Amino acid sequence: MKNFLGLNVDVQNIPELDPGFLPLSKFYDAFRASVGENGVDLIIGIERDAKQCSVFNMKIHGTEAMREADLTMVERLIKTVLWCRGGFRIFISGPEFVYNYIKDQYREGGKHAFDAHDMAKVYEAKEMEVIFCKPEEIPAEYSVSKSIGRHLDGCRIGFDAGGSDRKVSAVIDGEAIWSEEVVWNPKLNFDPEYHYQGILAAFRSAAEKMPRVDAIGISSAGIYVNNRTMSASLFIKVPQDAFEARVKNIYLDAAAEIGDVPVIVANDGDVTALAGAMSLKDNGVLGIAMGTSEAGGFVDADGNITGWLNELAFAPVDLNPDAMEDEWSGDIGCGVKYFSQDSVIKLAPAAGIELVADDTPAQKLKAVQKLMEADDPRAAAIYRSIGVYLGHALAWYAEFYEIRHVLLLGRVMSGKGGDLILEYANKVLDSEYPLLAKQMKLALPDEAFRRVGQSVAAASLPALN
Repeated sequence: MKNFLGLNVDVQNIPELDPGFLPLSKFYDAFRASVGENGVDLIIGIERDAKQCSVFNMKIHGTEAMREADLTMVERLIKTVLWCRGGFRIFISGPEFVYNYIKDQYREGGKHAFDAHDMAKVYEAKEMEVIFCKPEEIPAEYSVSKSIGRHLDGCRIGFDAGGSDRKVSAVIDGEAIWSEEVVWNPKLNFDPEYHYQGILAAFRSAAEKMPRVDAIGISSAGIYVNNRTMSASLFIKVPQDAFEARVKNIYLDAAAEIGDVPVIVANDGDVTALAGAMSLKDNGVLGIAMGTSEAGGFVDADGNITGWLNELAFAPVDLNPDAMEDEWSGDIGCGVKYFSQDSVIKLAPAAGIELVADDTPAQKLKAVQKLMEADDPRAAAIYRSIGVYLGHALAWYAEFYEIRHVLLLGRVMSGKGGDLILEYANKVLDSEYPLLAKQMKLALPDEAFRRVGQSVAAASLPALN
């Protein structure tokens, strides 16, 4: 039991290497129980492209004594919705102190200036808006999903751009006849020509293995609209003017050098979810790729892609005030520090593992994985801790996704460590969220699929002309 902001938060499972961890899911449970039916009504609407809107009705305490708890819960919920579903316009109907607080958060120079700037950029809006309004002025809940992928005919290139390696497959009639992984460092390079030549080299390598190229499907970390790069950590070092000139259309430009063929670029998390739906022959799949960052994706109950952002790396999961800061957004407690190679590196000192300071993050992850394969108990403690993180985080994600299956991919999930993460995530769900444990099943693909499965699924994205 932990007391936080006046609430008694009942947490039975705590990561052994991170005793200060305070699951947002458990705080939300305590918050709702504390408010009960006598709270003050609050409605939040978050609008994204094409007039789509996510609407949340909730009750808050509305008292001075519980002001900090109210504001923390609302602020964390809005932040999660923005990065799970997207949005550039926030409607608030309820106490004015909530509106004033959120308005201040999302202004220039505010705590969430990064989020406001990025959302405006993604949706090509002038700025993020926060609007105080009456309940009837909030747009109705509205969302559009679309069918994508599962096309297996013809000769296809499937490309998966990760932060530490790039994977490409040559796929003929649904069978991968050749795959390749190449180590690269896109996050460290300022010159977009480095990225372009790496992408083009991968395309050409796959093209050489087939009699022709009928289509190119691309899975890439970041946010993509109409096959254009709107925001992506892969290009974090590229100056803004070069990003606009060279990166926004980088995949389309590289594909054009291969031929005039259909091309689709999708977020790597969505491709993870699609791969899971294809493999499991079911829908309602949340895909989570734990690699350089945390990528999320979702295939809904109808087997469609939702068009949501699914950028779980920026979605909060931990309310510990001393949680590690994400250096990109400046926020704390967000998924990237719990479900990526960053988490392994973060936990290593607490486990008593000293990593080589000058090694790249990918090399540090490999060092811990090597220890894990040798059954080093220190490495095992890292993966058990990540498993506990995951069990609690899935309960929070389930507030926003209707999940039947969770497919776990990425280098962090490779080998014995991945098995341990899965085991401990299931233990947390079984003991603390038994209803959810019955509703969702966690799955790991086999080792070969973990490493190149996304590039194969990516190949299925475009329909042939």
